[in-house]
Amino acid sequence: MKEDTMLGGPALKDPIRAEQLTVVPAGESSWDDLAAILSSGDARRCLCQRFKVEGCFWRDSTQERRTAMLQAQLEDDAGGLVAYVDGEPAGWVSVEPRTAYPKLRTSRIPWSGRNEDKGDEGVWAATCFVVRKGFRGRGLTYHLAAATIGFARERGARAIEGYPMITEPGKDVTWGELHVGARQIFADAGFKEVSHPTLRRVVMRIDFDHPSDA
Repeated sequence: MKEDTMLGGPALKDPIRAEQLTVVPAGESSWDDLAAILSSGDARRCLCQRFKVEGCFWRDSTQERRTAMLQAQLEDDAGGLVAYVDGEPAGWVSVEPRTAYPKLRTSRIPWSGRNEDKGDEGVWAATCFVVRKGFRGRGLTYHLAAATIGFARERGARAIEGYPMITEPGKDVTWGELHVGARQIFADAGFKEVSHPTLRRVVMRIDFDHPSDA
């Protein structure tokens, strides 16, 4: 059973098929569509800005500021990807150059055990997945993780990485914890583990030989 179907037991609906799915850059979506995806739980407050706010997240940012930051991502073609299922807004992944996430610079997760240039703009990162309530448990995060690869490569990325959680059979994982994605969704997309900085977190990465080749 795939990891993102374990959160509340077996999936109650059939997996999403490729012909049902459309994934577009943030700039081709709308604020109303993204707001619908981020309309519940922690996502409604965080608005996928956890890695973009320097300092203490809740102390140094406000809902108004986080909203403005997310709206700015929608104006930037490279801010992330929005998934539609049968025409309905269903999922989001934040994916940009790694340098666009100031919080990553001070987190030990991306750097532990690696000799990486923190200012390398050629490395992109897929940092946050959100699936709208009603579409969960159907494998949408697998589609989103796969879509980040071509998205980053076409925009000149030299590599792309993510910082997912390891989930364990029989142990509940909340959607809030899994905003970074599960290891299996990256593995299925072709990402390879390059480090294991904590018990529950890994760094997964793809290096591109020829970034400009679509």
